[in-house]
Amino acid sequence: MIKGRIVDLSHKLYPGKEEYHLDLETHFTDELYPQYKRDESVWYILQSIHMSSHCGTHIEFPYHHKKDGMDAGNFPLERLIGDGVLLDFSHKKPFEAVALDELKFYDNKIHEGDMLLFYFDCAKYYRTERSHDRPYITQEGVSWLALEKKIGLIGSDASGIEVKDIPNQPNHQMLMDNEIPIIEAAANLDKLSAERFTLVVLPLCVEGLDSCPVRLIAIEGK
Repeated sequence: MIKGRIVDLSHKLYPGKEEYHLDLETHFTDELYPQYKRDESVWYILQSIHMSSHCGTHIEFPYHHKKDGMDAGNFPLERLIGDGVLLDFSHKKPFEAVALDELKFYDNKIHEGDMLLFYFDCAKYYRTERSHDRPYITQEGVSWLALEKKIGLIGSDASGIEVKDIPNQPNHQMLMDNEIPIIEAAANLDKLSAERFTLVVLPLCVEGLDSCPVRLIAIEGK
């Protein structure tokens, strides 16, 4: 049994209701595979999932913005389980910047390899017309985190960390050029009771997949 408090940081997904598509097709098993015998009265099904790689709470791997970057099938698992750090920027309003000097306030709390989660209080906008209303992190701030602090991962409870509608996503490019993945649309960051915790990020191990929905889990205390 795992010791510690488990906090689910993922949104529940609803087929047909997500911005990035998610649909299920349900078949009785013998419809698809006649070799699997089924009496007519027996409920024995298989489903096909049709979904975007960016559906719901998801991780974006370097391959999303870097042609030779690591994808879901190659990114090291040991870099997806480790020290998580919560940075509380819930006072920021949509379209306000998190500047470099504000990040440097946390300088002593951010260590090499840490996985940072920014609490913007934006999960409440998920699956609404305001789903892309969010603060952003300046390019100088992202460069500092990537090149000087050498973080292992960055994420937030918003739909992204860029200026909305900026071409080419320069923050993504900086991070992914340095093999740093991004979590978007996390949930329940307000339920965390500690700044530091163990973070578990488990995507599907699929060769060639740029991004993947995840069950994002925090474990507090041990």
